Amino acid sequence: MEASTPSGRADGLSLGLVVPGPLETRSGGYRYDRQLVSQLRARGDAVEVIDLSRYDAGPETASAGETLPRALEHRLNRPFDALVQDELCAPTLGWLNPHLERPHALVALVHHLRSAAAAVPGGDLLETERRYLESVDATVCVSEATRRCVEAYVSRPTLVAPPGGRVGSRATSRAAVAARATDDPLRLLFVGALLPRKGVVTLLEGLLSLRRRLEPAAGRPGPVHLTLVGDHRRDPAYARRVLDSIDAFGLEADVTVTGEVSSARLVSLLSRAHVLVAPSRYEGFGMVALEAMEHGVVPVVSAAGGARELVDDGENGLLVPPADPDAISELLAWLARDRSRLARLGGRALETADAHPDWPETADDVRSFLRSLEVADTGQTRRDPSLEEGEHR
Repeated sequence: MEASTPSGRADGLSLGLVVPGPLETRSGGYRYDRQLVSQLRARGDAVEVIDLSRYDAGPETASAGETLPRALEHRLNRPFDALVQDELCAPTLGWLNPHLERPHALVALVHHLRSAAAAVPGGDLLETERRYLESVDATVCVSEATRRCVEAYVSRPTLVAPPGGRVGSRATSRAAVAARATDDPLRLLFVGALLPRKGVVTLLEGLLSLRRRLEPAAGRPGPVHLTLVGDHRRDPAYARRVLDSIDAFGLEADVTVTGEVSSARLVSLLSRAHVLVAPSRYEGFGMVALEAMEHGVVPVVSAAGGARELVDDGENGLLVPPADPDAISELLAWLARDRSRLARLGGRALETADAHPDWPETADDVRSFLRSLEVADTGQTRRDPSLEEGEHR
């Protein structure tokens, strides 16, 4: 018989999920949140989604001197078995969490810490995240790299729960990946919002260097083509810099810019691409690398952050230092010239994706972890004594 939850329900958990904006927002982090909600509800849990932006207390605006909306406090201060909070809400919830007495556990869902992704971590940013993490009882992190960043601030019970992929079964075969590897030109794909930390200008600089290395014949298209997929609206100034760089570098014939695309269109692009290039300054996990590997696309991704937990350098993909266009150029030239190596890496990428936990496995782990948490009257978290320290890591 299933044990009852702290709220007394035997048929499922009563959960809240706090997100910084609409759950339908298109990004890797929001897709993780959506999958978690869907999977937990399918298991009989009641999950209430609370969009912080609807309370005029957005994640970038709260400060010590502000009066937070009472409606938000009333919405959160309820007897949830666990109130799970996307860490992007930290600036607001770091001040509000100490006033929440009714949830049985406050749990941070951490995709990545902004201080880890910042080029030069700032004191205010560090303090905001420290304050927030000290206000929660436990954390769920998407990667070991993210967990290590969290533990630099606080020691809390922690679960590492990586995201699942986009497809439920193998999207292609090794034979198809090997056949695709012989196609010209070498098709590169970038997927992500056009933001400075994503390293898109660095990628364009690497592409310019690559074109010179491969020396296409005069008057003929280059031997490599890049498709840039992603939102231009989150940082319009940087998006304009990306477009201007394409013109300044003379890459108009070698780069296609699509903006955001539908899920079906993205799958089509992944099914034709040879290489995913994602030289981000930092990624908590890098969901797009996993999605690419499901299609046998070779990931060439940043060595900074959680992607290296998925990508074994030289075995199923390649790691590059962030902000190093020459390194990108060198590796892509190698793949363009050695198509047998490209095919082998693509085949191994496919196998890695097959072995990766899927969304149901991740949700089961999260659900088990949330059930294990209790909050004593003192407000301090205690683990279920049946769980050994570190079991969830």
